[in-house]
Amino acid sequence: MNARLDHVVIAVTDRGRSDAFYRDVIGAEILERDGRAFYRVGEQQLNVHAAGVLPVLVARVPVAPGNSDLCFEWRGPIADAIANLARAGVAIEAGPLVRQGARGQGTSVYFRDPDGSLLEFIAYGD
Repeated sequence: MNARLDHVVIAVTDRGRSDAFYRDVIGAEILERDGRAFYRVGEQQLNVHAAGVLPVLVARVPVAPGNSDLCFEWRGPIADAIANLARAGVAIEAGPLVRQGARGQGTSVYFRDPDGSLLEFIAYGD
């Protein structure tokens, strides 16, 4: 197969608050082009739809703040991910739990971004 995931869209209510969260908690690189924000996480990207952003094309039911559900691979022990969340003052909603991810069985913790989207760190333990 020649396809792989390149980017997904998230919607946010407060760009500055979301930029800080995704940079400090997720480890994203914040990029800006033509007044738009992009959060680069590894080889993938989150295209950010914020107030004042008028994308050319959107989904039939556009993404809204708080309705995304995203999983990020944590490279290292899940205990380090938990410590990272604690340092940032981010509450864990569930976990650690054994889950199935793109690379097989891993251990996950779930938490929310500032708009309420469900986020997950999964660690595979390799």
